[in-house]
Amino acid sequence: MKTTIVIFGITGDLSRRKLLPALSHIVASPEGADVSILGVSRRDVDVAELVTEAGGSPELVARTHIHTMDLAEPTDYWVLKSRLNEDNPDQIVIYLSVPPGAAAQIVDQLGEAGINDSRVRILFEKPFGFDEASARDVIARSSRYFADDQLFRIDHYMAKEVAHEVIRLRRNAENHHHAWSNESIERIVVSATESIGVEGRATFYEQTGALRDIIQGHLMQLLSLVLLRMPADYSDEQLPELRLAALESILPADPRLAARAQYEGYDEEVENLGSLTETFASLQIQSIDTRWKDVPLQLVTGKALNEKRTAIEVFYKDGSIDTFEEGAVHYDGRRLDAYERVLLEAVAGRRTIFTGSDEVIRSWEIVAPVQAHWEMDDTITIYDKGADVESVIEAANSHI
Repeated sequence: MKTTIVIFGITGDLSRRKLLPALSHIVASPEGADVSILGVSRRDVDVAELVTEAGGSPELVARTHIHTMDLAEPTDYWVLKSRLNEDNPDQIVIYLSVPPGAAAQIVDQLGEAGINDSRVRILFEKPFGFDEASARDVIARSSRYFADDQLFRIDHYMAKEVAHEVIRLRRNAENHHHAWSNESIERIVVSATESIGVEGRATFYEQTGALRDIIQGHLMQLLSLVLLRMPADYSDEQLPELRLAALESILPADPRLAARAQYEGYDEEVENLGSLTETFASLQIQSIDTRWKDVPLQLVTGKALNEKRTAIEVFYKDGSIDTFEEGAVHYDGRRLDAYERVLLEAVAGRRTIFTGSDEVIRSWEIVAPVQAHWEMDDTITIYDKGADVESVIEAANSHI
């Protein structure tokens, strides 16, 4: 099937670090035989230079073209439509590698120009809004022009090995993971930590923070894989529905069981002295599902800590621990990273690893009390770079 992948923001950081390297692997694979890339940019771009600097292949250079346009100019979208129609692909996958506000405006313009027929799929990068109200607004705006099955909200953690391994084990009815519950489990910790700081993402991070950036989406999704009820007749197509049911059983987070902190020197790094943006966040939440009653569920993320790690840790009452850590994803016998899998799944039209609108809204509802509390609190704990998770939580809790 002839596929054109249109990338808004092809010269941006995400495209250079993740998308172009992933696409280099895809175009060299059987799945990418009929894939071409159309990068959208405000200015002329040297394709060979862009792709090569991103570690891309000569084959990707040959398959990539640039379309220059003003993203705020409605008539430019009609020009884009004409170009796509001239290429006449069987399907058009539009990747919005842009900030959330710009993504919503681009979707409006695409719809107004009629770039919304059944061939079109839209891929959104998180965060999906900045709170429950804005998320509902973005979802409503998108639905004016696009059907639900055309909208693919990316949580690349769902494409990581840690998620893949949990589902692989849970679908096996003979495995003890299949029926996880409070009968055997004492507590669960889902974490994503980095040893680096914001690394040039100051503007984005000041607008987002750790709670929005990682916990509301990524970690909540990973937790849902542990909590969901695995049916005997499980199929991958059921996964979004099962994740949603698990999220609906989680109570809104109690601010008294939340902690936030910021690494030393962050406010100088982002040139906003006195910033209250958290680079570390921890929540302890609970589920009302009878299978999980009284089991503490902890979500933890932070930057500039003592290690880089993405993991789900299941602590059993007998003292044993199951740990699921990030590795490489296996896909039809090949090894690929999360973004390669995201792109392949979108091209194939498989929605399993993508986040539904109801999941987005429910996740925002869970973190809403903490967001509201932190907005009224003008204090934040400062921690040393290289600190460990436990010491940061202890320091933050001492200030409550």
